[in-house]
Amino acid sequence: MILWWLIPVAGAASLLLTALLRRYALTRSLMDIPNARSSHTVPTPRGGGVAIVLTFLLALPLLAWVDEISWGLTWALLGGGGWVAVVGFLDDHGHIAARWRLLAHFAGAIWALCWLGGLPPLKMAGFILDLGWFGHIAVAFYLVWLLNLYNFMDGIDGIAGVEAVTVCLGGVLLYALLGQSNLALLPLLLAAACAGFLYWNFPPAKIFMGDAGSGFLGLVLGILSLQAAWAAPQLLWAWLILLAVFIVDATWTLLRRLLRGDKVYEAHRSHAYQYASRRHGRHLPVTLAVLAINLGWLLPMALLVAIGRLDGLLGFALASAPLVFLAVRYDAGKQE
Repeated sequence: MILWWLIPVAGAASLLLTALLRRYALTRSLMDIPNARSSHTVPTPRGGGVAIVLTFLLALPLLAWVDEISWGLTWALLGGGGWVAVVGFLDDHGHIAARWRLLAHFAGAIWALCWLGGLPPLKMAGFILDLGWFGHIAVAFYLVWLLNLYNFMDGIDGIAGVEAVTVCLGGVLLYALLGQSNLALLPLLLAAACAGFLYWNFPPAKIFMGDAGSGFLGLVLGILSLQAAWAAPQLLWAWLILLAVFIVDATWTLLRRLLRGDKVYEAHRSHAYQYASRRHGRHLPVTLAVLAINLGWLLPMALLVAIGRLDGLLGFALASAPLVFLAVRYDAGKQE
């Protein structure tokens, strides 16, 4: 029994819950106040990402109970995603030192990997590679990096929600083409939850996502990419291509700041998308550009990899090349 009705219900629930969270934040003065490192200029309620977390996680036990998803995947998402969301929520409402946040992130990633079975074999240059324990260690860092880069990239109105919706819907299309429609329900559910929130976060944002939502999305998207890879090895590369806007901007910026000796755990606004929003004077053109790149460039490249017309590693390199150009063009990582 496929519970497709959960998709519109999740979207409506997220829409309503975000509205309630916004009212709560306004009454409790839980506001994101602009400062020198902000990309916004008006005090705005924060914490709306909790709507995504609750909407998505509360549906999982039902899906597992009717055998739509495995209990192993359910526990990976509930434990890992829920834990990361709680840590982000506490950081949103106070402050957790960077080293403790990082330790908590690794704990969530390792929990998820224990239930998923670690890194599946990779498909590279036509060969299937099993990296063993090295692969399991590497994939833990992969999940933690996705978690944190999603937090870094949630810096202007609508960008994180648009990224999640387009990546998830792209994943659903990949599954349909490969006859893996049984995998489509979770990304559809996440896309619906994000769409409900995005109504309130689209430029100009009426509420921000917060670390609880952004960290949760990064980890869950990473888990979904691994679930896909266990079904078909080339799908891991396809998911990385779908996520390439965030991966390239965040990674290029981090490397440039590391080479300069910056304290990379400190807040900044030197990502390409942040420079672009200041250069163009608004958030909307940049958010729409991410939407266009995801649908017009990255999705076709991911499809070529998914159907075996293009090697995964080569496809990721080709898909990322113009994004690296844009990162350089918009001064990603440049000292402010």
